[in-house]
Amino acid sequence: MKAKYLALGAILLGALGLSSCKSEGNKEKADTAAVVDADAEYAEAPVLTERQLATSDSVFKALKGKEKLLADTTVYTTPSGLRYMVLKKGEGKKPLKTDAVKVHYTGTLPNGTVFDSSVERGEPITFPLNGVIPGWTEGLQLMQEGGKTVFYIPSALAYGPNGAGPQIGPNQDLVFEVELIQVNPED
Repeated sequence: MKAKYLALGAILLGALGLSSCKSEGNKEKADTAAVVDADAEYAEAPVLTERQLATSDSVFKALKGKEKLLADTTVYTTPSGLRYMVLKKGEGKKPLKTDAVKVHYTGTLPNGTVFDSSVERGEPITFPLNGVIPGWTEGLQLMQEGGKTVFYIPSALAYGPNGAGPQIGPNQDLVFEVELIQVNPED
């Protein structure tokens, strides 16, 4: 079972181009206090273009319509341009950039096309947080175990001008719904 799990993880992470991985309020807010590691690594990231801002607004507007039970549908934007909305606040540990995390996720293009999903495969995945795209590294550090968040990751924090395979083209923004199951799992 463990070999199958590791093989699945290697296929998934290779396909995505990930390196060496086993309130009612609708106002956008800058959440600078929540950014765990907004140092030089993210300081050079370009600000969101008008197209990215409009597209991400559309994604979150559609999500807010589906998630009517949420008490807070605030969309936050970090200094790097990562946008996110908390669907469920976690109460466990927060990961550091150097931790491994066990997650369930669905990755889509902004138009809703699913390109990868551990949820659809029925098995969460574990990987080192510093071995994934910068938007994941930054975003997961904002979560706590048990939490669920939707991230709008601009291309500069994803795969940039190179893209990743046939489904993720050059300069493609990505949307991920992520549930953080555990920090540094033992399995």
